[in-house]
Amino acid sequence: MPATLSTDTSGKFLTLTFADGSQSRFHAIWLRDNALDAETRAPGNGQRLITLGDIPQNSHIRDAALKEDHLEVCFAPEEKTVTFPLQWLQDHRYDRSDKAAFGRLPQNCETWDGSRAAPTFDWQQVQTDAKAKRDWLDAVARLGFAKLTGGPAREGALLDCAAMFGFVRETNYGRYFEVRTEVNPTNLAYTGLGLQAHTDNPYRDPVPTLQILYCLENSAEGGDSIVVDGFRAAERLRELNPEGFALLAGYPARFEYKGSDGVHLRSRRPMIGLSPDGELSAIRFNNRSAAPLVDVPFERMDAYYAAYRQLAEIIDDPEMGIAFKLEPGESFIVDNTRVLHARLGYSGSGSRWLQGCYADKDGLLSTLAVLNAELEA
Repeated sequence: MPATLSTDTSGKFLTLTFADGSQSRFHAIWLRDNALDAETRAPGNGQRLITLGDIPQNSHIRDAALKEDHLEVCFAPEEKTVTFPLQWLQDHRYDRSDKAAFGRLPQNCETWDGSRAAPTFDWQQVQTDAKAKRDWLDAVARLGFAKLTGGPAREGALLDCAAMFGFVRETNYGRYFEVRTEVNPTNLAYTGLGLQAHTDNPYRDPVPTLQILYCLENSAEGGDSIVVDGFRAAERLRELNPEGFALLAGYPARFEYKGSDGVHLRSRRPMIGLSPDGELSAIRFNNRSAAPLVDVPFERMDAYYAAYRQLAEIIDDPEMGIAFKLEPGESFIVDNTRVLHARLGYSGSGSRWLQGCYADKDGLLSTLAVLNAELEA
């Protein structure tokens, strides 16, 4: 069926029925603010050239008409005519009948457990083949982690990995840090102890959104890496205990780190992060860095701890994790706002040497968007 149009007599909004039968209303002020013409948006980068104050407060639709696959709107009192592609309007509509579910997953997010294999890509291919690079970055964006194999077993190679999509985020640990046994370590990561699945640096605000761990040596007994999808864990908690899910999302936890001279980091954020409209956005879970809970009311503390324990049991469930042992030249990247990583304990014989660094997800998503546009052109 062809698209149809009706305009409110006041000129405050119009209604479009798209070819698939779906219907959406659009306010005049929204249409004017999002005009796509060169006087409103810079042609090169799409940035807005006007402020809301430049639009008359009484702006309204004087006339509107459908022209093939476009909508043409004339705004008064400016007497300004703007054209919108119908597909663009359908992609950006905000008048929808579907109710946003509390704790729902973000778009283009696929959760998983230990039944799936680790998505694995080749170091050389992602550097020389745009499609392989796109697929690697897409796996990180969609699944929250991916492995790279066949890389060079040399110090600092993880920086080359980060440079494939963005920039290293430097912290008090430096541009990158060593993960191997040390005497009198400042962090338990530098021992041979096993580590519960956790997200890194929850005491920072904001946390580093990506982490890369790169293997240089691994002849020790044990020390396998394990990754757990925190979003799948949150889904399971919501299904089993919706009230507990709401408690962990509704009250801040506190995290703290002061393990080295001149550093004292603290944050106050929920273990389960939600956007204002209820979309799942982040997981912060790190028992080693947890500070006393002081923001939960007395009447709800028992229930909060019960939900906290239940989430931990879900995360510790062996069926939730994907385990693998990194070989020299192999690495993996995790979305540190979603995927928890753990390590089995390892013996003092042999050697285990990894290097780690942090980066930010916006750079990865930007590179992915550019690659998608190039490959679809």
